[in-house]
Amino acid sequence: MRIAVAADGGGGGVLRPLAEDGTPTGPARQAADLVAEIAARERSDAPRWVWPATARLYPALLRAGVRVARCHDLELVETLLLGHAGRYGEPRAVRAAWARLRGEPVPPDPPPPRAEPAQASLFDDDAPGADAPADDIEQVVAVHAAQQRAIAALEGFALLAAAESAGSLVAAELGHDGLPWSAAEHDALLTGLLGPRPSGGLRPRRLQALADRINAAFAADGRGHVNPDSPAQIVKAFAAVGRPVASTRAHVLKRVDHPAVPLLLEYKELARLHTAYGWGWLDTWVRGGRFRPEYVVGGVVSGRWATNGGGALQIPRVLRRAVVADPGWRLVVADAAQLEPRVLAALAGDRAFAAAAAHGDLYAALSPAFGPERPERPGGAAGSPQGSRRDPETLGPREKAKLALLSAMYGGGTGEGVHLLGVLKSRFPDAFEYVEAAARAGENGHLVRSRLGRTCPPPSAGWRELTAAADDEADGADGAQDGAGGRRQANAAQALRGRGRFTRNFVVQATAADWALALLGSLRRRLTALGPPRLVFFQHDEVIVHTPAELAEEVTAAVHAAAEEARRLLFGDTSVVFPMEVAAVDRYSDAK
Repeated sequence: MRIAVAADGGGGGVLRPLAEDGTPTGPARQAADLVAEIAARERSDAPRWVWPATARLYPALLRAGVRVARCHDLELVETLLLGHAGRYGEPRAVRAAWARLRGEPVPPDPPPPRAEPAQASLFDDDAPGADAPADDIEQVVAVHAAQQRAIAALEGFALLAAAESAGSLVAAELGHDGLPWSAAEHDALLTGLLGPRPSGGLRPRRLQALADRINAAFAADGRGHVNPDSPAQIVKAFAAVGRPVASTRAHVLKRVDHPAVPLLLEYKELARLHTAYGWGWLDTWVRGGRFRPEYVVGGVVSGRWATNGGGALQIPRVLRRAVVADPGWRLVVADAAQLEPRVLAALAGDRAFAAAAAHGDLYAALSPAFGPERPERPGGAAGSPQGSRRDPETLGPREKAKLALLSAMYGGGTGEGVHLLGVLKSRFPDAFEYVEAAARAGENGHLVRSRLGRTCPPPSAGWRELTAAADDEADGADGAQDGAGGRRQANAAQALRGRGRFTRNFVVQATAADWALALLGSLRRRLTALGPPRLVFFQHDEVIVHTPAELAEEVTAAVHAAAEEARRLLFGDTSVVFPMEVAAVDRYSDAK
């Protein structure tokens, strides 16, 4: 059963029951208290709610203590369908979709809902969505019916639409429930690294001490004052002492022999922590012992999520000690091991590759194809990241397998990397050809799709103009080209390679995003059955569940079962396994 929802922005709204294909099965019904009506129907019927956007309606339900099991998010599904049709980026709101159905001018999308204030009351003037215009139930019903017709014609798309919509519920709940966060622990970590909290816009004590030492190092060479927060001043300072640098990036500075370099590197690392996750971040994002990020479902073209500030997708390791379970509770931290290579194995159907991916460590299973183990060499252990940066010859077979797979999925490969790609191509031809075909499609300006049908954006008009002009010049060239023509050819070739690298990776990364959404939906359902455990964090292929300590084992089992269900939903009876590395801990930092 489905029920369409149209909110009037004042606490009320209209509900209308629908069949699975979107056909109305009853009259529209006015509800003076929309939240109470949804709560009652959720208890009695557990329908799939059809509404314009989860991000605009669901936070109000959560603040009222109402959670729903299923929904169909019209905006997110419209985005997926527009992408599939090669119209990525067009307005996706219900009013825009309604106008397209009627052949009318398409209005722009409204601005995204405002973030939930600290003390928001239901549908008050400060609540998210309170400033949005009222929804129209006729438009909601018509757009949903049109989407259902389109979905029915696309294989696998029904699962994608359901998973994306389930993800929207998870995202809202993550922001509402929040990740347990100790402000005291965070403050202690910052104080230990930076010194006491400064006031008046001054640098923390440790940063100021480093800035003074950096200036002293340059002063020894006759250079005046240097602001370490100014890349331009740093570049000038190095030029003045006879050690010119192209930028202040860490890998550039590490090649410079000067006493200021280690000080600058330490300063940059600590300054980045202070700016991105310092006391200002703590004041803004942590309240009531919880970090409450604002996730954006499908915020990246591959289907990965983004955030509206807060940096939830890249919590520094040094701050993970501040993520602490409540007394009597535990954090079950789980992440998918080597997810994208396993996705490629399942997508390609390469039997040898799939057989290797049926093992726990995929890279180790592939390593026999890349030669015997090498003895450790001076300057870096075989297979270590340091060795791989200095000389691919120092890599062991496991790291060679990893390098070859990453080169195949992300493009590139020079030196021995080219040889490793050749090994991958000869031993696992179907896997290699899968990503090569995606790259060729991209270079030809075509669209590529994930397993469930998530579609890459089309190339820009500028890309098409550049590559078409270069092709025309190449076809009409008589002898050597002039300098301008050569540059256009080079720019076009670079654009083609860039598009190929993008589509090569898209088919894998977008399918990995599909898998992660299926995992989230399955795990959420299983946690609901357990009762108090809550999903509190998600990052690409990693989840954290906050659970009473006595349920940690059951939550761990639920994680493994959800991963298996996601594998089966996307890939059927593939032999490829998707193992989850799970740890039940008191602090996030203890998980790895």
